[in-house]
Amino acid sequence: MSKLTLGSYPHLLGFEQLERLLERSSKAGNEGYPPFNIEQTSDFSYRITLAVAGFAESDLSITVEDRQLVIRGRQTEDMDGRVFLHRGIAARQFQRMFVLADGVEVGEAIMENGLLHVDLTRAMPETVVQTINIRKG
Repeated sequence: MSKLTLGSYPHLLGFEQLERLLERSSKAGNEGYPPFNIEQTSDFSYRITLAVAGFAESDLSITVEDRQLVIRGRQTEDMDGRVFLHRGIAARQFQRMFVLADGVEVGEAIMENGLLHVDLTRAMPETVVQTINIRKG
């Protein structure tokens, strides 16, 4: 049995990029850490919130790479003579990736109370009606 692709459907022209996008997002390698929420804040805006307790702003980086929002965190080990009897809070790094649709722009990022908020806006789509003239061949 052959794998069905978007190219298998004759009425879906030019959607090869969407297929690559779906494949890329499934391989994003996101684990369950850190936990996050995605909320719709208006008809054309969203907010991604990550729980990043223990991270300082300088420990975090936010980039957009090839239509992917990439949020990375790396804490520095500060062991200055500290002796742990139990260590349940690990200083670990993370990388979260979110695939962005065309027209979605990353706005500001805000850190408050151990939560990192990243605001996104989507441009309002423009309705275009085009008439194609038929010429005699």
